[in-house]
Amino acid sequence: MPNGLTIRWATEADLNTLRNLMTLAIDRLQSSFLSPEQIAASRAVMGLDTQLVRDGTYAVVEDSGNAVGCGGWSRRATLYGGDHSTALRNPALLEPGRNPARIRAMYTHPDHARRGIGRLILNHCEHAAASEGFTAVELMSTLSGQPLYVACGYQAQERCDADVDGVTVPLIRMSKPLIMS
Repeated sequence: MPNGLTIRWATEADLNTLRNLMTLAIDRLQSSFLSPEQIAASRAVMGLDTQLVRDGTYAVVEDSGNAVGCGGWSRRATLYGGDHSTALRNPALLEPGRNPARIRAMYTHPDHARRGIGRLILNHCEHAAASEGFTAVELMSTLSGQPLYVACGYQAQERCDADVDGVTVPLIRMSKPLIMS
């Protein structure tokens, strides 16, 4: 584990902290990839899915007790989106071994980027999904997240742009087989 970092499953008590961390990450880490209009539009398709917290599949990474990253996995069909993205939601349970688990809502505090936090969360979530019998995972990546996912073995499957009131937000559906030792 990277120096000084801890990881645990999030609880309802973490919700406000997680929302704040997500807002910072969306606003600052995408600025090299998206226009201000696209960043504003991306808030309509990104954010906290509290179902992940209720399911016990959403992790928070802390540095000296401060949240510096979060992300999760899901055994549900929803691929991406927050509580407010009702059109994107599908709570149906996936079938391990047949359907890929979902990697969801990965965010790193901008002041802590490039410290291994994303890799830590991915590893944690991939192992948890594999322990429940899932043999593959998929996710919907932003342009800013794509380099991390490629470095961690994910392959792009298709570009799936989101249209938010006439503003295009570029997204990439990616997947990876789970080969756990």
